[in-house]
Amino acid sequence: MAQRATSLLPAPRAVEGPTRRGLELDDSTTLWAAPGTESTERWLRAALGAALGLPLRPGAPDAPDGIRLVLDQTLGAEAYRLDVTAEGGAQIRGGDPAGVFWGAQTLRQLLGPDAFRRAPVRHGNRHGLPHLRVEDAPRFPWRGLLLDVARHFMPKDGVLRQLDLMAAHKLNVLHLHLTDDQGWRVEIQRHPRLTEVGSWRSRTKLGHRASPLWDERPHGGFYTQDDLREIVAYAAERHITVVPEIDVPGHSQAAIAAYPELGNTDVVDTTALSVWDTWGVNPNVLAPTDTTLRFFEGVFEEILELFPADAARFSAFVHIGGDECPKDQWRASPAAQARIADLGLADEDALQSWFVRHFDSWLAARGRRLIGWDEILEGGLAPGAAVSSWRGYAGGIAAARAGHDVVMCPEQQVYLDHRQAPGEDEPVPIGYVRTLEDVYRFEPVPPDLTADQARHVLGTQANVWTEVMEDQGRVDYQEFPRLAAFAEVAWSDLPASPERDFADFERRMTAHYARLDALGVAYRPPAGPRPWQRRPGISGRPVDGQPPNR
Repeated sequence: MAQRATSLLPAPRAVEGPTRRGLELDDSTTLWAAPGTESTERWLRAALGAALGLPLRPGAPDAPDGIRLVLDQTLGAEAYRLDVTAEGGAQIRGGDPAGVFWGAQTLRQLLGPDAFRRAPVRHGNRHGLPHLRVEDAPRFPWRGLLLDVARHFMPKDGVLRQLDLMAAHKLNVLHLHLTDDQGWRVEIQRHPRLTEVGSWRSRTKLGHRASPLWDERPHGGFYTQDDLREIVAYAAERHITVVPEIDVPGHSQAAIAAYPELGNTDVVDTTALSVWDTWGVNPNVLAPTDTTLRFFEGVFEEILELFPADAARFSAFVHIGGDECPKDQWRASPAAQARIADLGLADEDALQSWFVRHFDSWLAARGRRLIGWDEILEGGLAPGAAVSSWRGYAGGIAAARAGHDVVMCPEQQVYLDHRQAPGEDEPVPIGYVRTLEDVYRFEPVPPDLTADQARHVLGTQANVWTEVMEDQGRVDYQEFPRLAAFAEVAWSDLPASPERDFADFERRMTAHYARLDALGVAYRPPAGPRPWQRRPGISGRPVDGQPPNR
């Protein structure tokens, strides 16, 4: 019992106990849910009940051997208190419905790895909980994961599985990267060629873009609008907000391949373009025309319907990308140059800022908030816009100082496509080595910020770019166990980076591997990749030395 109680992950703020045996769950154990806690009630019966073979029948609020879910306004947002005693049963009190749900995730961990399966595997159906109290609350409100489904499509069931894995680690924002040069993954009914043409490519580069290897199989897929409604609803049941990303004005060749008039037709024959089959920064960007603006206003109108703003804190956000937009075609385009002159802009960088600000205002007029990569800072932003700081900390620092909200996701710290160790066995090695300990010591709030400026840091996000992740197993390998370390950074009130007890995290992670095994996660083992996880002969782009920490 003691080992289970001290192996919680992410680490809670305070644990009293365990001192003795607490509650035995069996066929007679009841579940009572106060108004407002119904989503956790449903989850407990569907997930925990199925894993342990327990009916968890409705019971009275004072049942001595039952589980009770309660809202408690004295607790903060997403905070919870879990009490387990032999005399009083198990009670989860949450500051809001999300807090109750996070408390249920802790309850599940206390029951051991079998609670993470989909059906019972032991004879008998008695399961012990230790006598203890857990008090907990998150450090950051935005605890995110970016999932890139544009480079390699992840079928809907895979996304739902990712949401379950996020919930198990108390992560609460899924940033869904839906469009890029290599594929358009969302059905837009008024523009059907976006998926008819833009959702598949004829072949795919294997490994880094410098690799000579190709996978000659066509690759593609997209989510219907009902698929996305299902994903959003499934996430909401787990108190996760899905933030969609439609990338403009760069990273847009898939859209241009479907509708050539969106590109710079006076510079390049856009009718000859197809969905891109390799990686890197693509020169084919959207034309800064009224036709393009009206087209993407129509796209975003349907996106707003699919991802509605509701009571969830971050549901108003829509990500527009805004990164890595080469200006060569605009420099060569008479139409783009005329637009610069008509608007009285200084140059092509100002033209990109004008493009971004257009959608900033358009979204704000509809009660929504724009968020984009830190390049959107160049040229100024409307007050409500927020920034994803990926090119190190600098963009986030500049944004916070200017009064903009920030999500910290610096590439050299939390890009999980980067390699986890040196050595030839590491599959398709990209970038600097970022070990489990490196991620655990990541600090999202730069010391350069004052206390008032630091309040603009909404939180942090790990990014999973899938150029070299062709299937679920590869995504699992790159995510775990590092996503577990990231989750603790995002949730727990940890000491300063050098003072963090990584040895204790490793000890708790040893228990957590058994949970991941039960969930079927193909994580990277501590000793290195298993033989079938290696990718011999497929080249990456490893970078030696220490990454910049700025």
